[in-house]
Amino acid sequence: MAADELALAELATTNEAVIEKSAVRSSPAAAHVLDAVPFGRIYAHRVRQSEAIQLILARVDQGTGGFVVTPNVDHICIAENDPELRAAYQHAFLSLPDGKPLVWMAKSYGTPLAEKVSGSDILVPLLREAARLGKSVYFLGSNEPVCLRAAEKLRVSIPALRVVGWSCPRFDPYADDQSEITEAIEKIQLVRPDLVLVALGNPKQEYAMLRYSDSIAPGVALGVGASIDFLAGVVNRSPEWMSESGLEWLYRLTQEPGRMWRRYLVRDRAILGIFLRTRRRVRSERADRT
Repeated sequence: MAADELALAELATTNEAVIEKSAVRSSPAAAHVLDAVPFGRIYAHRVRQSEAIQLILARVDQGTGGFVVTPNVDHICIAENDPELRAAYQHAFLSLPDGKPLVWMAKSYGTPLAEKVSGSDILVPLLREAARLGKSVYFLGSNEPVCLRAAEKLRVSIPALRVVGWSCPRFDPYADDQSEITEAIEKIQLVRPDLVLVALGNPKQEYAMLRYSDSIAPGVALGVGASIDFLAGVVNRSPEWMSESGLEWLYRLTQEPGRMWRRYLVRDRAILGIFLRTRRRVRSERADRT
């Protein structure tokens, strides 16, 4: 079997498993099944932001733990050759489309998403609702000054929110010494937060959630990337018009060229081929069903 055929077979199996395990309880009375839209070898759910907030907090109330991923173009490109990142997507209970390019790609397939639901967009509304319900939050990642500043800003903007701590471990997923992340997980177990914001960067935060989500249950983990930096005000978010135009990558490149150039100008160039292959497969499958 050719490499492309193997990749497509794996994707089909992954999506079947994802859809099968995407029955999440949105209320005590009824289960809600989410549709998954493929992007290369991972996927995003067809869900609106308000619905995603309800699903995350319902999961908190269930006390079963689990984690949320937020795929963007970079995730899609990395996942082509990263089996652990793909495994994280298979185990996540919710996958939120982070960026306009995913919305445009899905529309081109003929399987449109409900809307863009980026991690940075959903975070403040989620924390407001969590505060209203008396829930707590913990930061995992970034650095001490940033976490302190984010907590202080949240105390002003969302006074009822309980920020119960933070840990900023160095996490090398391939190192023999995992003591820092292990100590961080032990701290989380002591305070038992309802939500854990994991800001270790892609794909390390997805690795961490895959490896440790069972250990931090019943807390629900969310991969939030740079969102704690945004909360703290140490990194500026792109203007809304740029985000809605699919140009957030350009804004971030101009803000942090030394860190971002390889990601946006080298690695993510693979997205065109991934998109074309996925669109061909999705359209072919739709034609076979009609």
